[in-house]
Amino acid sequence: MLSICPNCKKNMGTNKRILVLGGGFAGVYAARELEKTLRPEEASISLINQENYWVYQPLLPEVISGLIGLTDVVCPIRQLAPRTELVMREVQKIDFANKVVTVSPGFRPRQLELPYDYLVIALGGISNFSGTPGMVEHVKPFRTLADAVSLRNHLIYTLEEAEIETDSDLRRKLMTFVVAGGGFSGVEVIAELTDFVNKVRQNFPGLRNEKGRFVLVHAGDRILPEMSESLALFAHKLLAKRGIEIRLNDRLVGASSEKAHLKSGIDIPTKTIVSSVPSSIPLVLQKLDCEKEGGRLKVNVNLEVVGCEGCVWALGDCASIKTISGQRTPPTAQHATREAKTVAKNVSAAIRGGPSAPFAFEGLGRLGSLGHYSAVAEILGVRISGFPAWLLWRAIYLSKLPSLRQKVRIALDWFLVLLFPPDFVQMRVVREAGIARQHLEAGEVIFFQGDLGDNVYLIQSGECDVLRETNGSVGHVATLGPGDYCGEMALLNDVTRNATVRARTAMDVLLLSKHDFDALKSTIPAFREVFQRLAQDRSTRTSSTGA
Repeated sequence: MLSICPNCKKNMGTNKRILVLGGGFAGVYAARELEKTLRPEEASISLINQENYWVYQPLLPEVISGLIGLTDVVCPIRQLAPRTELVMREVQKIDFANKVVTVSPGFRPRQLELPYDYLVIALGGISNFSGTPGMVEHVKPFRTLADAVSLRNHLIYTLEEAEIETDSDLRRKLMTFVVAGGGFSGVEVIAELTDFVNKVRQNFPGLRNEKGRFVLVHAGDRILPEMSESLALFAHKLLAKRGIEIRLNDRLVGASSEKAHLKSGIDIPTKTIVSSVPSSIPLVLQKLDCEKEGGRLKVNVNLEVVGCEGCVWALGDCASIKTISGQRTPPTAQHATREAKTVAKNVSAAIRGGPSAPFAFEGLGRLGSLGHYSAVAEILGVRISGFPAWLLWRAIYLSKLPSLRQKVRIALDWFLVLLFPPDFVQMRVVREAGIARQHLEAGEVIFFQGDLGDNVYLIQSGECDVLRETNGSVGHVATLGPGDYCGEMALLNDVTRNATVRARTAMDVLLLSKHDFDALKSTIPAFREVFQRLAQDRSTRTSSTGA
């Protein structure tokens, strides 16, 4: 008999609302399976993800080397799950008791609350460098498409700088590349990175005779612990033959702008450090009041979150999952897609009534690319390495792509790279300045009462009115002009705006974002004290007109 947590004994109407959190393999495939399993009149499906695309994660390392085009490894979520409503926001809070998920603001700084009847959590993991000196500032994570693009751009930039650098020590740092983590992701990254640098540097006359240094650091006693020992040894020897240094039983414990610091006490001078080490679950999941196991959400064999059986399921990298045989499932695409099928069956059973299905998939095997026409594979107990494994790796991953468009484009990418060398165009992304500018015409609103505090506004020219609504009546509080500021009260006290600010004349203002304001406030005590004192003075003079 299906057990239901106390919080789920409400909203028992005919049409149910299902929320899927996360747009990776687990989340998108869960939405696809739910579309197949449930009729539109039975349930509406919404998927919350910060991007509107899904990434084919196994091929992400090949974006670094340019073997695959940037857009060929992604697919719009709306095409993969056409019946699912896409909410392109960040999940900020999950309220099990009231069955509500709160997401981040859009263009207007107001949070959106989404009620649900059934919740599927597939938010994956995040790179967590907190507590390790210099890691946040100087180590490049490798988990997302943005990470791959950022790393590729960085590699090209270091080669361009090394080409013209006359300081031999700095030049050597620029040509040294360190990757932390010897699992599948780390090995594939170091392999593609090495191939890319060695091929591309031939286009730089000053670097043709400059050998790069490539270092793979792994905490275990052998790389690829997911594979059999013989295949891991094959991979080790192959990478070493290509000139990659493999440091076992060691790990990255810190970083600076000049060096990678290892636990063994060795410092490696470098300007490029990449981390593929295991991640933690997002902060919004860490805050949930539910059981966790190994830092992930604990689920039962039916993939229901323990304590919320019958209404909340978790799958993918954010969940601690065991099969019916008791084996812990690895964070791979083949497991995530099977978990999605199990979740869809069980959500359907919760809506229609019926028994839940246990997750019973044990895995078909493992594949890992070593770059340069080589791979390792273990399929149904059969071990393959070298070129045959590479062909098998490509054939399987090509067949698993969800759309014909992707299959054709990636197959063409692989064919064309045999004929032409990889490109090394740096796709420079323009970074937004810490302080932005905004122009407003008379009558336009800077922000509304009740909005979230997202910016502090410094008035350069023009005037604005501060208006406050109280008991249905709108009153004029103050008029601000050049040299004044507004919006600081909400940021200082972490509350919503207590007034509306509207331009009286044409205005030019400077915007200091909440992120930058908080950074200055926490780092420079004098900055915080000045703003707190000015805000207090203004509050006293004008009955809290700071908004």
